[in-house]
Amino acid sequence: MNFEKVKKIASKAGEKAQDWSEKGLQASKEWVNKAGARAQDLGEKGVLVIEIKQLKGQTLKLIDSLGFEVYEALVTQQVAHITRDTPKIKEILGEINSIQNLIAQKETELQNRKDG
Repeated sequence: MNFEKVKKIASKAGEKAQDWSEKGLQASKEWVNKAGARAQDLGEKGVLVIEIKQLKGQTLKLIDSLGFEVYEALVTQQVAHITRDTPKIKEILGEINSIQNLIAQKETELQNRKDG
């Protein structure tokens, strides 16, 4: 084999190696981009789950407050009757309703992310 043939073979081998390297690098970049997008999506879902749990916790605290207000009115203040229109009761029920609506929105958003 002469030197020119060896040089051509080496040159072609180098070109092939560089081509494989570039393809590998491109595939790695694509994989990293996809993995990053997936990680972000999972992170956003996690945030939604935490927000929903916090909102449910707020609802439970408001229900406790509701029970306390009813007890105070009936036992301590000896009010004859209480309705949902009793001022403090109405206020707490309104807050509970607002939070439940927000929970429903976030659960819908979370479900849409899972389906998508």
